[in-house]
Amino acid sequence: MEAVVTAGLDGSPESLSAARWAADEAVRRGLAVRLVHAWVPLASTAADIPGKDTQRHWAQRILRDAESELRELHPGLPITTELVSQDATATLLTAGAGSEMLVLGSRGIGPVKGFFLGDVGLHVVARADRPVVLVRAGEQQDEQASCAEATGVVVGLSLRRTCEDVLEFAFGAAARRGASLRAVHCRTLPVPASSLWSSSPEAAEAVARAVGQELGRTLRPWQERFPGVRVIDEVLFDSAARALANVASGSALLVVGRRRDRPALAPGIGPVAHAALHHALCPVAVVAHH
Repeated sequence: MEAVVTAGLDGSPESLSAARWAADEAVRRGLAVRLVHAWVPLASTAADIPGKDTQRHWAQRILRDAESELRELHPGLPITTELVSQDATATLLTAGAGSEMLVLGSRGIGPVKGFFLGDVGLHVVARADRPVVLVRAGEQQDEQASCAEATGVVVGLSLRRTCEDVLEFAFGAAARRGASLRAVHCRTLPVPASSLWSSSPEAAEAVARAVGQELGRTLRPWQERFPGVRVIDEVLFDSAARALANVASGSALLVVGRRRDRPALAPGIGPVAHAALHHALCPVAVVAHH
């Protein structure tokens, strides 16, 4: 694996935002940034098309323009470009496997301003072993302002299995930004407990206290490893798919996990990651874990 942050470019404003985010992250990590564009040559309808109008010319221009902008934003940042004549999904998966992370653009849809992922994005997120970050056009936030907020980085956690890769990514992201980390566990109460909760706040508090203690035990080793990160842990009795997007509003980054061993017929990225990608208003990192 190379010490590089890779951004996938397709010529859209969203992918350019992804490239900017990747460059910012590369600077934080002291790494290089790699810009990748995949294109599949189409049959030409005329043999005498001028070189400047060929597909290769425009593909090269996508990379050249992005590289030029990033060099202005980050003088001295090591930047490489890669033009690949291959299927985009295969190209991005290969590039991501050899990188610290892969950053892609995603466009907002409708009044909820959620993410829209095409087949390429969904396949990449569902199959990538390395973290994949989705960034929308125009949604890059002022880092200093976001880091000043208590919810600078948000991570959604399941307590049913270990999520070491997710926690390592989330704590590292918060530490590099000088931000606090809000660790959120969402749980839906079974029907009997829900009925009891409505009639007895004490019962709900007892459940929340027990789950909170479990969440605290999960976080404690990572707090010791990252003593400079202020952690805010929270237990919400709500659907994770619905709650995380609301919790992460105004944050610099939302981190969610994706199981590598999902059943063959199950959705590729899981309902929580899928909802986060479609509805969170900030960049979303999807981290594969066992």
